[in-house]
Amino acid sequence: MCVSILCHAQMNTDRLTAIGRNALYYDDYVLSIQYFNQVIKLKPYLAEPYLYRAIAKIQLGDLNGAERDCSQAISNSPFMPGAYYTRGFIYRGLNELEKAENDFTEALMFSPENKTYMLLRADVRSAAGKYEKALEDINFLLMKEPESASYNFEKGVISMQMNDTLAALHCFSKAVENDGQNAANWSAKGLVNSMLGHDDEALLDLTQAVNLGTTWAGDYINRGIIFYRRHNYRGAMADYDKAVELAPENAQSHYNRGVLRQELGDYNNALADFDKALDLDPENVEIHYQRGLVNMQLKHWEAALADFNSLIDKYPYFLPSYYLASQAKAALGDNKGAFRYRQKAEELEKNKDKIVTRQVNTDVQLAEAQPQKKDRRKEFSNRAAQNQQEKPEDERYKSATRGAVQKKYAEVVNQPNMSLSYYAQQDAMRRTAYYHYSIDDYNRYSTLPAPLLFTLQEIALTADMVNRHFEQISRLTDKLERGMTYSDINRAELFFARAMEFALVQDYKSAIEDCNRAIYLLPSSLPADTREQGLWIAAYFCRANWRYKLIDYQRSADDESDTEQLKLDFELMLRDYDQLILNKADFAFAYYNKANMLCLQRDFKAAVEYYSKAIEVDAEFAEAYYNRGLTFIYIEDNDKGLTDLSKAGELGIYQAYNLISRFK
Repeated sequence: MCVSILCHAQMNTDRLTAIGRNALYYDDYVLSIQYFNQVIKLKPYLAEPYLYRAIAKIQLGDLNGAERDCSQAISNSPFMPGAYYTRGFIYRGLNELEKAENDFTEALMFSPENKTYMLLRADVRSAAGKYEKALEDINFLLMKEPESASYNFEKGVISMQMNDTLAALHCFSKAVENDGQNAANWSAKGLVNSMLGHDDEALLDLTQAVNLGTTWAGDYINRGIIFYRRHNYRGAMADYDKAVELAPENAQSHYNRGVLRQELGDYNNALADFDKALDLDPENVEIHYQRGLVNMQLKHWEAALADFNSLIDKYPYFLPSYYLASQAKAALGDNKGAFRYRQKAEELEKNKDKIVTRQVNTDVQLAEAQPQKKDRRKEFSNRAAQNQQEKPEDERYKSATRGAVQKKYAEVVNQPNMSLSYYAQQDAMRRTAYYHYSIDDYNRYSTLPAPLLFTLQEIALTADMVNRHFEQISRLTDKLERGMTYSDINRAELFFARAMEFALVQDYKSAIEDCNRAIYLLPSSLPADTREQGLWIAAYFCRANWRYKLIDYQRSADDESDTEQLKLDFELMLRDYDQLILNKADFAFAYYNKANMLCLQRDFKAAVEYYSKAIEVDAEFAEAYYNRGLTFIYIEDNDKGLTDLSKAGELGIYQAYNLISRFK
């Protein structure tokens, strides 16, 4: 018997893990987390489900939550190189480079020949400025595969970071030699040749990258610069136009095209380019200087003066800005102002031996490195979310919960109140159903027309449904008028049943009145009888919820509503939640709803306390984690807020991942 149960549990967890991995493979990250949650619940001592859940969280941008899962996987089984590798990748994303290096080193102890582990260790060592150590790793890989284009490329990148351009050129040349169909290799070689002033070679390299279909704007920018230097303005303009088309949000593309247009006398279009470049990079002094010159040509004296003043504010020893500002002031007829600028410039000129003056580079500027190469590896999935450059997620997936859901915009609003209804939309992603045993027991004994269900998402009723509820109100009214001999509990239940019907047709005032009658017929404190207890809890809970709905409606519908009455109704609503908490301390939904109401009053500290109590009662209360996370963020405790949002996402509220990506 025991063996059979164990076998069944093993089969269960193995099957759940397999389904979760399958969901992970197909980018169903949120769904996969729910499967791994179930495995962890059944067998918390296993390492694999924590590791797989961490991988899913990485794809959703929840690096802190992923780190906790990886650490738990390592705690459960310290001999898994994949767990150290994954955690190292997470630390790299969190910019904790020392920890990342240590984890990749640990992974290499178990798997010393693993190329990916070593490549990533070289990457973090390079990012930490440990270039010699990074080169050791790359040289080890090159010793095994000396003709590898990717390893030669990596070595070239590190050489560039060490300012060894000749070594970098040699490495990129080897990369081209071994993989001449990769545009990025030609691009890197072309960049180094440009930096070394080898324009002929650079032009050939960059043209080859273009012919291979490069989509990086920098290749067109850099080739455009070579054309510009050679006075091939038509070729330069075509390349700058293409760069702007590929990267419209790249300030450098607009700046270089603006410089060329300025030289060609196309001042209005040059001004448009400089305006756009400054929108994208408002602190760039070179752009301010060039725009100031164009404004001078167009006789926009005030605008020119503003640009030169921006330069003076940032670089008070840049002499040309004073002379140009003086000219602008003179053109505006302000000769005194013009004299002051000239006087200041002459004073600085006299003391130039004691002052380090600033030079502004007014030439076109090289694009320094290809951003795609800064984030080269696609870990854990062949379509990793961090590197996705395909169709927007909304087009790729019809399901709201598939793919990189952190990219789907979520409103920064609390999850709504929990309520009781005959109708409920359940969220398939939530780990457990909304439940309390008292209501479950009451449903078995009550005479209500349908079971009471906890829900956050009440459905909209159709016209036929509304008519049926009005008919039910009439039937219940007849019963109450004829039922003077009914017992108190039966009459209380009839009043509560009619209150439910009134609430469903949104007559909350009548619903509250009937609920008052039901509560009047019940004991003042929680009864012991199961049926009476369930009705008592349902009546207080529903009355509080309906009071809030009535308050909310009155506020929105009537600008001149009685403020004092609304305050009183709000206080009565909170008292109902308090009565539930006092008599039924394990009723988590009362804590949760009260916390929501405290948030409305901006009493965030008290709200956190009540969300915490709800979580103490139900450790899997996803909405309480979500709302507490937002509340922490409101009071600027982002670390706690992100931890709670991570837990909410883990428990199925996928919108949390978008907020994590925005607030982290």
